[in-house]
Amino acid sequence: MGDLDMKYMQMALKLAQRGIDSVEPNPAVGCIIVKANQIIGKGWHKKFGGPHAEINALEDCKSLGVKPRGARMYVTLEPCRHEGKTGPCTEAIIKAGLEKVFIATIDPSAHAGGRGAWQLRQAGIEVQTGLCETEARLLNAAFMKFAATGRSWVTLKWAQSIDGKVARAQNYEGQRWISNEPSRKDVHKLRRRVGAILVGINTVLVDNPMLTPRPGKGKKPLRIVLDSLLRIPMSCRLLRTARTNPVMVLTSRAALESNTKAAARIAKKGAELLAYPDTQGRSNLHFLLEKLSERGIIHVLVEGGPTVIGSFLEERLADEIRVYISPSLLGACGSADISSATARLAEAAGLHHVRTKCFGEDICLTGLTERGLEAIRFITGEHHEEDRAARAPDGT
Repeated sequence: MGDLDMKYMQMALKLAQRGIDSVEPNPAVGCIIVKANQIIGKGWHKKFGGPHAEINALEDCKSLGVKPRGARMYVTLEPCRHEGKTGPCTEAIIKAGLEKVFIATIDPSAHAGGRGAWQLRQAGIEVQTGLCETEARLLNAAFMKFAATGRSWVTLKWAQSIDGKVARAQNYEGQRWISNEPSRKDVHKLRRRVGAILVGINTVLVDNPMLTPRPGKGKKPLRIVLDSLLRIPMSCRLLRTARTNPVMVLTSRAALESNTKAAARIAKKGAELLAYPDTQGRSNLHFLLEKLSERGIIHVLVEGGPTVIGSFLEERLADEIRVYISPSLLGACGSADISSATARLAEAAGLHHVRTKCFGEDICLTGLTERGLEAIRFITGEHHEEDRAARAPDGT
């Protein structure tokens, strides 16, 4: 693999990013087709249920009047060979007569796991994997983890001032937002990627949030409230919109049994009540994540305050953190210090694969926790295609 191959795959990765917040729960995928060192086709997965990146790239060749026979394809995820919402990409690639396919990373899903690459090789197409593999896995980390393990990916998100405040004082009369408008738009983009958004009851009592992505683009993530004592107000915006946007209230079994009237009123609003078992040695957060994984929720976004964030960090249940840092010093005008929670993150070996991005004067920092890094390593160790290249479609 040369510098040009790297360049083309990086272009495919940039194309893949265009599908973010529109393709989920599918992965974001990009594809470049090259012939005689000229790009003759580009494509990316544009929306859930729509044509995959490879099909769009082949259609791009057709629209330009160029035949892809004998060309090379650079694709960020193993082409599918199964019949889903769209036809198998492998068959389209074989029919197009491509000579070589570069695959950034293998799809660890049960129906894939190297079988797409195997089919291409069986058809006489040269296949090479692993080019920009880490970048491709990070791009779709939540999908990759769930496909390999069946467990939800957990992202912790918060906004803070540079002196560690995540909220303004209750008597503050100015703008309550800590982050700026571009940062808040990015949060809504993140919300469109996830299957569930979680907060603690204090956030509901203080902020009365909607927890919906805006614009929604048809996305309606499950909104979850941690409320062990059933204190959620019946007039809050979450319950008022529970029939159009799903809401789950996680509470204790004791609270459910002792507050039957409140429970009935919450259920009447259209919200789901989930009671965690009163057993020692088992966290309600562990219980919740197991239930969400069983429901097929790939990505959980935690937007709680320092107590909720700290609980996820203390129990090492977070895979990723995203923090928006505003260049402001709140001092006495701020409340809810996050530093004690982030100290637990430092104790757990810090962050890995850290990326930064500017939104105006705000800085967004994203990185994997040790748990997230272990998930990526597990995928690499257990599902690397080179160890399964000879596997037939039946898994033998």
